[in-house]
This record gives sequence, structure tokens and C-alpha cells, in this order.
Amino acid sequence: MQSTELPKELAARRIDRPVPLREHVYQAMQGLIISRRLAPGQHLVESELAQMLGVSRQPVREALQWLNNEGWVDLRPGYGAFVHAPTPEEADQLLAVRALLESESARLAATHTDAEGIARLRDLNKQGFEAFANDDVDTAVAVNAAVHRCVTELSGNKVLLDFATQVDRRVRWYYTPVARQRGKQSWQEHAKLIDAIEKRDADTAARIMHEHTERTRKSYLEQRPHDGEDDQQLIALPARRRRRAPSQG
Repeated sequence: MQSTELPKELAARRIDRPVPLREHVYQAMQGLIISRRLAPGQHLVESELAQMLGVSRQPVREALQWLNNEGWVDLRPGYGAFVHAPTPEEADQLLAVRALLESESARLAATHTDAEGIARLRDLNKQGFEAFANDDVDTAVAVNAAVHRCVTELSGNKVLLDFATQVDRRVRWYYTPVARQRGKQSWQEHAKLIDAIEKRDADTAARIMHEHTERTRKSYLEQRPHDGEDDQQLIALPARRRRRAPSQG
């Protein structure tokens, strides 16, 4: 019977493919949306984005389609592209699911973690406190996501980690406008969570995580009517002509 195993010299040859430009543009635009520098509802014009990012319009067009497919951008025929503005129901549902997933992650982390894992969590939380003290919202949001991801990694459940990874960027989008509001309290809650995990108190760890994520959910829903009024620096794209509505006659 003929072997199907590739010769070693062929198996070792791998084709290095550069990351397509549209993927770089997609990542850059997604980062601007998550950080709220491109605000919910903001009109996105291909030529302006291309100039801002230093690329041609084609990768911008492809990135906008990709972002539309994933719910970050709305493409409206005849009007163009707009940053998606999540409804209260959207945010409520995703953050409620996040609370369930991460409560179980915390419960499992308390039974699986080790001293190295606890040290990682404490170091991340220290970075978060420092970012809060420096009023560095971008870093605080990134470190907050890292703390939650670390807890899920320590759970030892790869399925939970896959699900958590899927919602991570969307959670950061919702957390950004309440990062200052949650402020010091959020990092204090993390510290209590880490204590419970270190003590291997699974029930307490799950309860603290659930209460923690619920507070973030409620904070987001409470501030949403004022969304966009925070002092995050938004990217001001040039003014553009509005499309005229057809006359009624």
C-alpha cells in the first residue's frame, strides 16, 4: 500500500503568505470602532478612510464589507456605510451571556489555577489600577479584557475560551464608554475575585464574577442615552453633503 505521508523535504516547505491589506485595514477600523474613535452612527466614507489610513479605496471597501458581515458597520444602499449603533436589546443579551460564561470560568479557575496563574492575574490587575490612576482609558479597557481572558484560560475549558474569544471585542466596545464610570470599583472587584480564586472558593469566585459583570451590564444600559457624550477623542471626518430625500409631489 502506497504511503500518503509527505516526504520530509516537502513537509518542511511552507508558503509564507503576507496578511492581505484588507485585513490590516479591517483590524485598524475595528480598533477605532471598539475605542469609540469612530462613534456609533458615524458616517464612513471610503475616500476619507483611505486617506486617513494611507491606502487605496479598494481595501477599505473590502474591509467595510467584512465589518458589515460581522455587525460592526451598517451598509445602507444609497446612503453609504455607518458605524453600527447597538440597540439596548443587543447589548443586554450579549452582556447577559457574558455574565453566564465568565461566572462558570471563574468557578472552574478556582479549582484549576496555580500560583503562576494567580501571579498573572495580580500583575494584570496592578496594571489596571495604574491605567485608572493615569486616566488611560485605552489601556484600562485592554487590561480589563486581559484579566477576564486570563480567568477563562485558567478555567482549563477550551470551549469556554472559544466562546469568550468570540465576544471579547464586542464586550470591549460596550465597556469603553463606562470604563471611567466603573473606574476604581471595577479593579477592586477584580482583586476580590482573584482572592476567591486563590483560596479555591469556587462558589464565591462565581458569585463575584457574576456580580461584577452584571454591574458592567447595568452601567452600560444606564449610560446609553448619553452615549457619545464622553470625552473620548473621536475622529472628525470632514463634513459631507447629505443625500436629498426624493421630493413628494
